[in-house]
Amino acid sequence: MKAATGFIGIIFLAAVLGACDSSAPGSAASHGGGHGAEEAEVVKGPHGGRLLVSDGFTLELSIFETGVPPEFRVWATLNGTPIPPNAVDLNIKLTRLGGKVDDINFAPQGDALRGDTVIYEPHSFVVTINAIHDGVRHSWEYDNFEGRTKIEAKVAEALGIETRIAGPVVLQETVEVYGRITENAERVSKVGARFAGVVKSVSVSLGQAVRRGQTLATIESNESLKRYEVRAPIAGVITQRDANTGEQAGASPLFTITDTSTVWAALSIFPADRGRINTGAPVTVRHAAGDLSAEGVIDTINITAEANQSVTARVVLDNRDGRFIPGSYVKASIKVAEHPVELAVKRTGLQAFRDFTVVYAKIGDEYEVRMLELGRQDSDWIEVLGGLDTGTRYVSENSYVIKADIEKSGAAHDH
Repeated sequence: MKAATGFIGIIFLAAVLGACDSSAPGSAASHGGGHGAEEAEVVKGPHGGRLLVSDGFTLELSIFETGVPPEFRVWATLNGTPIPPNAVDLNIKLTRLGGKVDDINFAPQGDALRGDTVIYEPHSFVVTINAIHDGVRHSWEYDNFEGRTKIEAKVAEALGIETRIAGPVVLQETVEVYGRITENAERVSKVGARFAGVVKSVSVSLGQAVRRGQTLATIESNESLKRYEVRAPIAGVITQRDANTGEQAGASPLFTITDTSTVWAALSIFPADRGRINTGAPVTVRHAAGDLSAEGVIDTINITAEANQSVTARVVLDNRDGRFIPGSYVKASIKVAEHPVELAVKRTGLQAFRDFTVVYAKIGDEYEVRMLELGRQDSDWIEVLGGLDTGTRYVSENSYVIKADIEKSGAAHDH
């Protein structure tokens, strides 16, 4: 049954992604090359730039980034003859997703015209060019999209695509440690006979749960020959039984009762981290072999080092549901500091695109890469130092779906 369900899920995924196919009407490809692909092959000039021709007047437009931030360089010819750069009045507008426009003017530099604006990533925009030479205006417009796709809202919801607004976050600096669960020694009771005598009956077994006040055994006093009951002083589990009918009960304990409603996480703290960890520090304890977790604080830190030079920090955990079994291994994150940052994104939203780490900004039903400069991080969040504006809605969950849809259309980075 599980295999059939998985097969149905694969068919569904293929179907909904097909709704975004670059050949479909209304897709990104239908308005200028989709995710960077062009309907017609781009003709390149001698400088490796795109050639734009109008009545014998030709511009070669290139994004130049050798030793400088990316910027436009343009060479002009008329019927194959180079035109002096100062003879051309040139303006280029780049309309980005969301309507922001980069307005670029040009000035002569050597044999070319040099743009006055850095072309920041992504290089994804509608390009509008206006050039005047000898009183004649020449205009072009084309789409230069990369890392962009369109997915309808209902399809995105079906695919589990979730978004967030990028903004300030408090990063949690933690120290990762390991340890094991032990019994709460303060909740262990050893139960003995009040008066020496003969054990007449025992009413509990090893491993049995008992309630407070429950009868554990009946003893006949050696002196009075009267019988009395031994009762449980706490609720818990019988973890040791040293009483059998007919035996003598003396000074030694007859039963050990362990209250497992709380347990200790004994965590090993090594010298490199000892100075940063104090009592009261919040801790998240996770079972080493699964997703089981619990929250607590450092209760005590031993002053004596173990053989491996670690010291033991103790965390008291609520265990009323019995999830943490004494003797099991755990790992823990101890919070040692907080770092407010002005802008951060969920780490679950990160993807690789070309040589960049990116998230996908969402504007309407369209998604587009945002190349990130990253800083500090914790287990959930990562600081953004550049490449993304505060207030941007971005894909925080299942961003791989966006990546897959972009990659299947053959994203390009055309200069």
